[in-house]
Amino acid sequence: CRNLTFPDRLPEVSIVFIFVNEALSVILRSIHSAIDRTPAHLLKEIILVDDNSNNEELKEKLKKYVDEVNARKPGFIKVVRHSKQEGLIRSRVSGWRVATAPVVALFDAHVEFNVGWAEPVLTRIKENRKRVISPSFDNIKYDNFEIEEYPLSAQGFDWELWCRYLNPPKSWWKLENTTAPIRSPALIGCFIVDREYFQEIGLLDEGMEVYGGENVELGIRVWQCGGSVEVLPCSRIAHIERAHKPYTEDLTAHVRRNALRVAEVWMDEFKSHVYMAWNIPQEDSGIDIGDISERKALRKKLQCKTFRWYLVSVYPEMRMYSDTVAYGVLQNSLKSDLCLDQGPDTENIPIVYICHGMTPQ
Repeated sequence: CRNLTFPDRLPEVSIVFIFVNEALSVILRSIHSAIDRTPAHLLKEIILVDDNSNNEELKEKLKKYVDEVNARKPGFIKVVRHSKQEGLIRSRVSGWRVATAPVVALFDAHVEFNVGWAEPVLTRIKENRKRVISPSFDNIKYDNFEIEEYPLSAQGFDWELWCRYLNPPKSWWKLENTTAPIRSPALIGCFIVDREYFQEIGLLDEGMEVYGGENVELGIRVWQCGGSVEVLPCSRIAHIERAHKPYTEDLTAHVRRNALRVAEVWMDEFKSHVYMAWNIPQEDSGIDIGDISERKALRKKLQCKTFRWYLVSVYPEMRMYSDTVAYGVLQNSLKSDLCLDQGPDTENIPIVYICHGMTPQ
């Protein structure tokens, strides 16, 4: 990566940090890392979106810090405060609305930027504004803040629409160039996008709740509607993996609801796979996914391709289950509290186990 050269003229970037009850020290660490590791002529502004924190430190102390920075560099840090909790998805959009640079980077407020993270990203977006870019993630250990290098990977999802890291595609390995962009089916978390293109493609689905599934939905939509998603090996950002998520105790219910919205708008005949993965009946699922008419209209307006095209062309690693006769739990008729289970090891012979209804059954 050190040997790469980049154009002199690159677009500026607005960095958006989203937080709810984040430790002030962690937010300041993220801000300073962004300032220290982004060339000054490329970093237009930093936007802080406070999604209705009730931590006192994040009111007066943070305001004092922002005022001090802005006294030296007027308007450099902008703060957006929500009067009620909107969730990560809508918080990202409200940060984007305030941004003024041609490129917007949407991040959590617990990250650390590596040297040279910005130039490869801005170069790729300058070449083609329909690229949505993810950095390569490393891990910041939450208990001692050590940085741990993660292997290079693409970003995908399973049929429940939980994000997951993927091995880069064969086409990437064949290049024998570890600095080459990695074509990616979806996005795991933080991403960088041309500000106007993000609006044209439909931002994030603000009908989703809290968070979970919105990055998968964005990745699918960008690919199906004529853009592309890639991970850049030379743009490295470390991120704290939480011990627990700050938003909600019951994240699963939100991810499930959001996943069904994605299935109904984008997945055509493959939506059955999502219902199957969550073990929910397709008719009368009992889950209110809200109004999806606007998202369906967006798909029509953008003249997007089918989900089958996406699976074949972009995500061939994803397994399809086309001849499913039935799905659900196989229960023992003699002792009804026992079910067929995949057992403790992968590739195992199935075993009989107490019914719990989770994924292994």
